[in-house]
Amino acid sequence: MKLDSQDLADLAVGAAFLGTGGGGDPYIGRQMVQRCLDEGLSVDLVDPDEIGDEALVIPTAMMGAPTVLVEKIPSGDEAIASLRQLEQRLGRKATHTMPIEIGGINSTIPLLVGARLGLPVVDADGMGRAFPELQMETFGVYGVPGCPMAVSNEWGDCALIEATDNRMMEWLSRGVAIRMGGAAYIAEYAMSGAEVKRTAVPRTLSLAIQVGRVLREARSDHRNPFEALLSFMPQTLYSYATIIYSGKVADMQRETKNGFSMGRAKIEGFGSYHGLMEIEIQNENLIARLDGEVKAIVPDLICIMDSETAEPITTEALRYGQRVTVISVSVPEIMRTPEALDVFGPACFGLPEPYTKIEDLSA
Repeated sequence: MKLDSQDLADLAVGAAFLGTGGGGDPYIGRQMVQRCLDEGLSVDLVDPDEIGDEALVIPTAMMGAPTVLVEKIPSGDEAIASLRQLEQRLGRKATHTMPIEIGGINSTIPLLVGARLGLPVVDADGMGRAFPELQMETFGVYGVPGCPMAVSNEWGDCALIEATDNRMMEWLSRGVAIRMGGAAYIAEYAMSGAEVKRTAVPRTLSLAIQVGRVLREARSDHRNPFEALLSFMPQTLYSYATIIYSGKVADMQRETKNGFSMGRAKIEGFGSYHGLMEIEIQNENLIARLDGEVKAIVPDLICIMDSETAEPITTEALRYGQRVTVISVSVPEIMRTPEALDVFGPACFGLPEPYTKIEDLSA
């Protein structure tokens, strides 16, 4: 499947939604990939079931604080430099690239790399959403080592990370990214085609495109985009979606700390919604509490959208006074196993509440 400009526009919207507020501004990545299309390059998206078991797939991405990315826009060469460095370390050329997460700019970085290098992009990822830390990947949960890993910046500096486990990989590379200005570009979790099929969340890029299309067509047809989205999601691996709140952003606290965008949003209800919803943020929306009661919790998706346009709002774009609707979506079952929750469940973020499925919280 070759992506066109409309696909990119829909992908930017869908990835912002699936990214639960994180992953970086998808608009920036969209424009970078659009430039490739304008130059006559192509983006080839391939289904994970269609790649050979012996393929070498090297995921590429941005790491760091989304708030930094707003002012530190990449050139596009950084992730390519990391992939080349990792190829050199492995002694093999990549046959494909793919996202590590489906959120924000990290849904588009592999498209840029693929277009520039002529590599197909696998329609899958390792998070099924966005997470703030690199060990929080289904790849790692199910046995793929993240290292060796390459980290590059816009000046041509590159660090090769060799770590004993994926948590140490995150800790070391985070320090490098901080010293590179708070945002850097990476290649990691090199794996075979067989490992992709076993460990990745499948077809999330095409899902993001479909989400963007559903919202766009609903608005164009003067239908309620929220109703259209809630009707569509049960047809996917993300089989449950519900509105958990609607109101006005009454307060937004945000700081860049230890390489992450940390914060808390407070939303005052209006209409039939009452009370105060608080959403804790570490790059992504982690937990939503209404008057202290949990309404949704990681790893399920917590998506904040503009109440008028149904446009997803990333965490760095949240502002006082915005009228928002909060939707929670169930994640695929591969992300709900005990092994997965040990890596990216609530306790991994220091949250005291246990994981409870959004289906049960809504009931």
